Amino acid sequence: MLFNSYEFILLYLPVVFAGFFAIARFSRRGAALWLALASLFFYGWWDPRYVVLLLGSIGFNYVMGYTIAHSRVDDAPTARGRALLAFAVTANLALLAYYKYADFFIGTANDLGGFDWALWHVVLPLGISFFTFTQIAFLVDAHRGIAREYNPVHYLLFVTYFPHLIAGPVLHHKQMMPQFGRPETYRLNITNINLGMTIFVIGLLKKVLIADQFALYADPVFNAVQGGTAVTMTEAWVGALAYTFQLYFDFSAYSDMAIGLSKLFNVDLPINFNSPYKSRSIIDFWRRWHITLSNFLRDYLYISLGGNRHGAVRRYFNLLATMVLGGLWHGANWTFVLWGTLHGLYLVINHGWNALRTRLGLPSVPGGAFLAWLVTFVAVVLAWIFFRATTIESAIRLIEGAVGLHGLGSYAALAPHVPETPAMLLAWITAGLLIVKLAPNSLEIAAWLQNWKWRGWMLGYAVGAALVFVMLNFSRVSAFIYFNF
Repeated sequence: MLFNSYEFILLYLPVVFAGFFAIARFSRRGAALWLALASLFFYGWWDPRYVVLLLGSIGFNYVMGYTIAHSRVDDAPTARGRALLAFAVTANLALLAYYKYADFFIGTANDLGGFDWALWHVVLPLGISFFTFTQIAFLVDAHRGIAREYNPVHYLLFVTYFPHLIAGPVLHHKQMMPQFGRPETYRLNITNINLGMTIFVIGLLKKVLIADQFALYADPVFNAVQGGTAVTMTEAWVGALAYTFQLYFDFSAYSDMAIGLSKLFNVDLPINFNSPYKSRSIIDFWRRWHITLSNFLRDYLYISLGGNRHGAVRRYFNLLATMVLGGLWHGANWTFVLWGTLHGLYLVINHGWNALRTRLGLPSVPGGAFLAWLVTFVAVVLAWIFFRATTIESAIRLIEGAVGLHGLGSYAALAPHVPETPAMLLAWITAGLLIVKLAPNSLEIAAWLQNWKWRGWMLGYAVGAALVFVMLNFSRVSAFIYFNF
């Protein structure tokens, strides 16, 4: 079920919302269970068979986490706990590897070894990367003594909670479990309802009216290079920029909608986006883009590899290794590995340049801030080409076009596939650039609206009118990009 669908907005959400607060008047535990069961229904809407897989994963990790936590002696980890943690994490990664990477490993072995092994054609369950990483973080936190509450209903809700289940954010046990235990979570809060609906509608507007529009410009270019067409510089940059904005508005829209929906239930989700295309460095970009995944990779992978504790060379290796694995997390394709490798190299260069500037005492230069933003933005755009392309060959073909190896050209060759004129296309690209560079983000807009003088019933009418308007524009309901990961 999609957030941007009639069945979700008109049926699922009102029923779940009303049921939660009606049950909460008599039983907070019953309300939490209702929300967990509703979340399982939300997940099963895609394919009911995979609810069994999700419940099996939850049951296994709950038992292992509880056992690991209670293996501590004098509030310190033990050898038994470490062994249990290693087993549980390995089991989670094995499950993820089977569903997400089995055919990738078989295909790679066939290519490298000349084998002819048949692919298994394993169907990727929705959200498996997110609920697996969420529970790995729980296991590690249980081992460290950070996870301390083990109410089974709350744990079920923690993992299945529908606003985050399919595409994040990646949650931590300590962020969510206390909220499920608060009495105020189970009472209607008009302020939270107003704020939640405002953020949800802003996200819905971004998805339906902006992200899906940029898809109309990006898809023809990437489809062309996939089919072997050599695109011109103009076509390549139109496609690359359109996808850059499509991905931004699509994923940030989901993050906004998840935060807004959760706010309706008085639960705060962590911020996952903070205007990443305003970044003036790749380091800053990864503090702003997919923040919860970045934090997970830092806390549970980069630091575990040694972080920056063993000198500059080891630090750079750890950065590169973390980003390569982060790229592979996004999908079973060498294009994702290359995307992660590029960002790993970007980070190494960025940290190396910062160290060199400090050592040499280099001063700031006029226009340096804009130049730093431009270099960062172009680097990110070029890396997105590998992220979006289905093969390395098609990505390289698009890069060749972007650097002008196939002429300057125009967008005319792909015009039959695009509904707007070149002038309208230029207007959309320009508008996208201005929004991501200069405009406040959704949370800033929501806070501004809430604090404005007409924040009461007039804000409610405005949000309601915007919701009706965007629902009338559900001309084609498309899944969010991060559903694929």
